[in-house]
Amino acid sequence: MPGYLTKQEDIAIAGVADLIIRSLLDKQQFSDPDGAAEALGISSAAWPLFGLLWPSGAQLAQRMASRPLQTGERVLEIGCGLGLASLVCHRRGVDVTASDCHPMAQQFLQENTRLNGLSPLRYRTGHWGADHHKHNHGHAQAGAVQGHFDLIMGSDVLYERDARASLAAFLDRHAGSGAQIWIVDPNRGNRSTFHKQMAVHRFEVVEERLDHPALDTAPAYKGRLLMYQRPVVD
Repeated sequence: MPGYLTKQEDIAIAGVADLIIRSLLDKQQFSDPDGAAEALGISSAAWPLFGLLWPSGAQLAQRMASRPLQTGERVLEIGCGLGLASLVCHRRGVDVTASDCHPMAQQFLQENTRLNGLSPLRYRTGHWGADHHKHNHGHAQAGAVQGHFDLIMGSDVLYERDARASLAAFLDRHAGSGAQIWIVDPNRGNRSTFHKQMAVHRFEVVEERLDHPALDTAPAYKGRLLMYQRPVVD
């Protein structure tokens, strides 16, 4: 992988076999020779963020390792980055699609799938800001997320103020009947606004605190699992 340095680690997720994950060496890595990321509005400072393992991603992966399997369920991960939660699902036999807007996310996901001896994992481009614009103008992005899902999951995706409520609209479009949406949020300041944006689409939320002190196997964490679902209409 030219243009940047990587590292490889064994990541322990309770309930499933360890995963081998190749990630960027640190936050200083950057390679956008063709300007693909810049064209998507991804700055050089933000470029490496997709390729790092984040605490909230580990929390989501842990939750997906213990979640009961549902026959025929379709799962989508948004803002997947390295796709740790998607890899956990894939290893468990779940019908999962990983998605991200970063032009390098698919390459890293394919490499990590190969490193773990898994069959190819489905990947689609999921850029809700661009998706919002193109949806309203009638143009579908090639390779973009399509269809409906029974569970849509993501971690640390509320890091920006989303004035146009693009993420809520994206989730509304891709949530199937009775779908759940799980977002692991490390207590970002945009949570309450996002609740209101989701309520416009009739999603109700239940919050579960995920706080825990430092453990032998994991660092301390503060955050919440936000679980959205529309009320069942008789």
